[in-house]
Amino acid sequence: MRPLLCCLGLAMLLGPCLACPSACSCSTKKNGRLLAECAYKDLQEVPEGLSSNVTILTLSANRIGWLGQGSFAEVPEVQSLWLGYNQIGVVEPGAFALLVHLKNLDLSNNKIADFPWQDLHNLSSLQILKMNNNRLAGLPRDAFRFLKDLRSLWLNDNELTTLAEGTFDNLPSLSQLQIFNNPFNCSCKVFWLKKWTENTSVSITKGGSTLCVAPSRLKGRAVTDIPDHHCVAPSVQLTYLSNLDNTVMYDGLTLTLHCSVAGSPPPEIRWKIQTSSRHVEINGPNVARDGNVKQSQERFLVFKNGTMAIPNFSKEDEGIYTCLAVNDVGTRDVSVNVALAGSENPAEDLLRDDPQASHLGGRSCYKGDEMDPSGAGEKLVIVYHMPRESKSRAGGAVPQVYLGTLLLALGIAL
Repeated sequence: MRPLLCCLGLAMLLGPCLACPSACSCSTKKNGRLLAECAYKDLQEVPEGLSSNVTILTLSANRIGWLGQGSFAEVPEVQSLWLGYNQIGVVEPGAFALLVHLKNLDLSNNKIADFPWQDLHNLSSLQILKMNNNRLAGLPRDAFRFLKDLRSLWLNDNELTTLAEGTFDNLPSLSQLQIFNNPFNCSCKVFWLKKWTENTSVSITKGGSTLCVAPSRLKGRAVTDIPDHHCVAPSVQLTYLSNLDNTVMYDGLTLTLHCSVAGSPPPEIRWKIQTSSRHVEINGPNVARDGNVKQSQERFLVFKNGTMAIPNFSKEDEGIYTCLAVNDVGTRDVSVNVALAGSENPAEDLLRDDPQASHLGGRSCYKGDEMDPSGAGEKLVIVYHMPRESKSRAGGAVPQVYLGTLLLALGIAL
């Protein structure tokens, strides 16, 4: 009787470790890993009753269509999870988030269009990820950011039309990448991929099948063969414009900056203004053809040709003015720190503060002249003539201003 009780007790202790759903076949491998083989069982969901120490779970070739947040709660130790050739179309956030020991994940040949990419942030041990033959139309730039051990990534045969620059950054262990048979739109948004493939040691399987579907002039051409002249990073130059030379101004100075850009495709012009009291971003012109201005940005007038005008420029408007040129290849910017200073004799003050300024003559940026690209600084000081009698007025206001000279040293970013 005693041996029988001992056997029953031992079975009760081992029972949970050997738990196995009826549809599956469970066994212990030579290396001690517990395998749950549940493939080709016509399953419509992840079976319940799996042992908590399963490390290999095979669910391939079933009819599973949905993965919920708790679908794998019973197998927190799983290292290899095979889910290929199912009908998975819905993956809830959190479905994989707790599987921190996962090394191999196969989701190939399913119907996945939306995936909870944040779940991958916890899977730092992942080495193989197969998501090929799904319906993925896009990937966030940081989808694979935390997968430091990832060696093999399969994304082929999806519906990817573009990839964000940097998608494969922070993958130091990556050695194999499959992205062929995707309908890539070879705009300059994927030009970075060409440059990346030219410099990476990663093996890109069947690279010749990574073809452009659009635009029409590049259809059928390999993504890695996009012409260099088709995509050119932006360049940008900033110019000070003024027709106020030695002009009496009763309403104050109108500061005018002009941003000239070049690149392919033609860059968009954006502005950032940082003063002591405000931070403004203007993404495009705010002055319409009829002269109307958006009320929220009427202090800074931005025109389609790249010119910005700030009427009645005052001390409150001092700060950093940045022009950005943005296209599909990249972004470039140039900034100028604008300051305003009054003087009874601006020419003398200019020479005393900056002996090198004499060759500028206070005129180098007048009437649209391009600023000296050799200028090492990034500061534009507008020194105006302040009549002696104006200094006695209340609050230091200067209702009548004579433009004297300009101290200019502006760095140009190319």
